[in-house]
Amino acid sequence: MHEQEAIAEALSDADALIESLEQLIIKKRQIKQGAMQELLTGIKRLPGFSGEWEVKRIGDLGSIFGGLTGKTKSDFGVGASRYITFMNIMANVVINCDTFEQVNVVPNEYQNRVMKGDLFFNGSSETPEEVGLCAVLNDELHDVYLNSFCFGFRFRSGAENDGLFCAYYFRSNEGRELIKSLAQGATRYNLSKTAFLRLTTPFPPFAEQIAIAKVLSDMDTEIDVLKEKLAKNQQIKQGMMHNLLTGKIRLV
Repeated sequence: MHEQEAIAEALSDADALIESLEQLIIKKRQIKQGAMQELLTGIKRLPGFSGEWEVKRIGDLGSIFGGLTGKTKSDFGVGASRYITFMNIMANVVINCDTFEQVNVVPNEYQNRVMKGDLFFNGSSETPEEVGLCAVLNDELHDVYLNSFCFGFRFRSGAENDGLFCAYYFRSNEGRELIKSLAQGATRYNLSKTAFLRLTTPFPPFAEQIAIAKVLSDMDTEIDVLKEKLAKNQQIKQGMMHNLLTGKIRLV
């Protein structure tokens, strides 16, 4: 009986640690959401910044380009080139460069290569809430392309807009409402690229964009560290259950 109680207590302690991490992650996410709402709309200004934000038309800041074209099933999963997947864009503010997939693109074939600073949007979704989610590419890459179900936006030279700021903005409540207003469809919703280019929205000065993006990125990094810690403790608990509940390890 004493050993059963000791095992139960050890597992209960592990559960308590996991629950505290889960609650902390929820709290940090709520704090980040509040910061996004305040900083990305100008309700709250970072120290050292003031003045009016400038309303800009998206189409004046750059141009749209499409993903891979003319590909068949046999072109994917092979080849020396790589492409950014639909889910990579859906799941991340910043493109994860460790999860690209292979695609065969022959020499001299015309396809749009991605570039550092590009924004990517999923062009359709089953719900208006998930259409037009945005991610930014923050790395210099070679021979990487975009999947055909998404489109890219490339800032023109001299446009003082930070890609990371824009990615956060288009994922904020304010940005999502703008994008949702463009969603067209019934069973599947599509984003009109022409209408997207006509959008107008206020932007802070370039330096303030960078500062805001840095604050939000640091918050995301803190959340990611906590998520890794949570996953590690969940694995530890599984190992404890396996070893303690089978008698492979005995508590002293």
